[in-house]
Amino acid sequence: MSTPAGFQRLVNLLHFARVADAGSFAEAARRAGTTTSAMSKSVSRFEQAHGVRLLHRTTHAISLTSEGERLLEGARDLLREVERLEATLEHTSASGSGGRVRLSAPAPLIRARIARQVPMLLRANPDIELELRIDDGTLDLAAEGIDIGIRYGPLTGQLGLVATPLGSFPWILCATRRYVELVGAPETPADLFHHKQIGLREVRSGRLMPWQFTDPADGTPVRHLPKPRLVVEDLGAIWSLMRSGVGLAWLPAWLGLRDLREGRVVELLRDWRVAETAIYGVRLERRHTPQRIRSLLDGLRDAAKQWSYGGNASPQ
Repeated sequence: MSTPAGFQRLVNLLHFARVADAGSFAEAARRAGTTTSAMSKSVSRFEQAHGVRLLHRTTHAISLTSEGERLLEGARDLLREVERLEATLEHTSASGSGGRVRLSAPAPLIRARIARQVPMLLRANPDIELELRIDDGTLDLAAEGIDIGIRYGPLTGQLGLVATPLGSFPWILCATRRYVELVGAPETPADLFHHKQIGLREVRSGRLMPWQFTDPADGTPVRHLPKPRLVVEDLGAIWSLMRSGVGLAWLPAWLGLRDLREGRVVELLRDWRVAETAIYGVRLERRHTPQRIRSLLDGLRDAAKQWSYGGNASPQ
């Protein structure tokens, strides 16, 4: 579909005002997010259509002709009005509580926690349309159009993002109560070599994830690389296997809060826990954050309070 002639003349006139204010075609193009060639052609088309010359062009500079000087102030008024309308539209969009929100998070977290809490989030935000995307921490929020991404652990290499703390959760060593009754419970990480272990292989790196502990006597970090009976790439599958009695696993507690609270699964080496892992809602840095985004972040902060786990009674 071709651009209407009247609209194109308006665009050409606005480009003339931008060039005059910027002092060069190159700078005007940079500010407008277009090319120098496109900016130059736009002004030339306006001049040709009206049989006037608005700018004197030399190799190193531009200057206004008398016709350009007479036209410039009106063109500036028009440009200011366009910018005012754009700002109004941006503010209206930013302040709106309704509309679509794209939320991304790791697949195990979506399955174990977020999907269960979606009804609550929608009740609290009746005007939004929620779209869930799986994200292992590598999605480009801008390229994928993601409004909020849930990430946990250190936020490194995430320039241009604003992080909202949502809470934290523990990684725990766990097993079924029945497994402990049959095999016994380790007293230190050194005892783990006498137990069946289920390991997690990180998909991105291909490496086996080490289990992390802290010596309660002096706070020394203890790193245990499991010698697993079974290696799996999915956290949820590891919880299911541990839950069936295959062996011990080191996992985020939010994977099986009901099992833990009802005693079917018990935490081992509770005193050796490392500090809880921080969890964030990240979004693109922008001038105005829509109300629907702020409101959903508030809902996620409330939801994340249920992702932690204090502890359970002794497995013995």
